[in-house]
Amino acid sequence: MTTVPSQATAGTDGVGPLLRAWREQRRVSQLELALRADSSARHISFIETGRSRPSEEMVLRLAEELDVPMRERNALLLAAGYAPRFPHTPLDDPALDALRDGIERLISGFEPYPALVVNAMYDVVAANRGVMMLFDGVPESLLTPPLNAVRLTLHPQGLAPRILNLREWRGHLLEQMRRDIALRRSEPLRALYEEVAAFPVPDTGERRPEEQDAPVAYFALPMVIEHEGRRLSFVSSISTFNTPMDVTVAELAVETLLPADPATAKYLQSWLS
Repeated sequence: MTTVPSQATAGTDGVGPLLRAWREQRRVSQLELALRADSSARHISFIETGRSRPSEEMVLRLAEELDVPMRERNALLLAAGYAPRFPHTPLDDPALDALRDGIERLISGFEPYPALVVNAMYDVVAANRGVMMLFDGVPESLLTPPLNAVRLTLHPQGLAPRILNLREWRGHLLEQMRRDIALRRSEPLRALYEEVAAFPVPDTGERRPEEQDAPVAYFALPMVIEHEGRRLSFVSSISTFNTPMDVTVAELAVETLLPADPATAKYLQSWLS
């Protein structure tokens, strides 16, 4: 696996090794990258070996073609000797008042179905009443901010014992984290992955589909969870902000849990009515 240099080494190693590492991570040849960026393979080679210093515009163009996360685009600019282009505004900053208000309206409007907003580390920054309903009975130690959605889901004292198809859902979450690690090359995210992957898997007594009382033809992998003696099924949808110009905004994701069967929808509607 190609290791992308960290931000800590960006200033000493220069932008060339960073760009080469991202290009190799994305499995793109110098020629292909040159064609995408309207440049030449020779120029890309010179940039990567330090023989040529790219312009600020070229750094951003190459980062765009390599799908480099916004946080790391700032690191590339710094390594090339330029100022960071994208601000990293704290979510509680007054400048993001409109964003926070929009998020709250969005997830509140999704009720009675669960919806939450997480950052790049899967920390929950907003959640509606549908989500908090699922957290009922979880120990306070796991609900202490910053509440982490993945840790809370897979922890043996969290939601894990209640998830009836835990092995499938756990596999889905861990694979999603692996994809994010490959995209972002984040050491804190890798540490979180190693932590939650090491959690013991409780025996939830899950049954094979043919053993269930009323088999359902799901249109996506559901999370099947027990809540107050009822079997609830959800499918997850994740959305991000289009064309973000701030690192904080770029790393936010809105996750909504849609009822996967009529019984779940009916129960949620009655619970929050």
